Amino acid sequence: MNEIASPGQLRLAYLRWALFTVPAIVLLGFLSGRLANSGYGNRWFDALEKPALMPPGWLFGVAWTSLYVLMGLALAIVLHARGAKGRGPAIALFLVQLFMNLAWSPLFFRAHQVGSALVLILALIVVVAVTAWLFARIRRVAGLLLLPYLAWLAFASFLNYEIGRLNPDAETLVAPALSTQI
Repeated sequence: MNEIASPGQLRLAYLRWALFTVPAIVLLGFLSGRLANSGYGNRWFDALEKPALMPPGWLFGVAWTSLYVLMGLALAIVLHARGAKGRGPAIALFLVQLFMNLAWSPLFFRAHQVGSALVLILALIVVVAVTAWLFARIRRVAGLLLLPYLAWLAFASFLNYEIGRLNPDAETLVAPALSTQI
């Protein structure tokens, strides 16, 4: 017997990684958005002038959930590639980009730092591009799975820039308080 593990055992090992990474990343993304009160329904964000290309609110939830699933699958592929050259740095850089990703919503929606959020997302694009390249060197499909994420980040950076341009006072804007009528 020359095999260390059968193809079925290898698929099962990948599946175990994916069953951990996908829900973990989706949950972390959800918590970051929830804690930051991100998206429509945030009084500060609702008060801002939006660019013409601003998608409806439901699309952000669909897009980010899909992207977090793809990110989790890509990570599982690389985690499964034991012994692959460059695996450690690729995983470390993935974790750096994930931290940056999770920091964007609180910076933009909670702290109202539109300019700083733009700098963060532009840096994130660079880190994700390098991560995708490192992942592709380990397993081509893992790098390809990060390309939709990279495209969405480019679009999100455009939206971030446009919101800053259309709302030069966004960082000092105070959203109107909820009023009640008795």
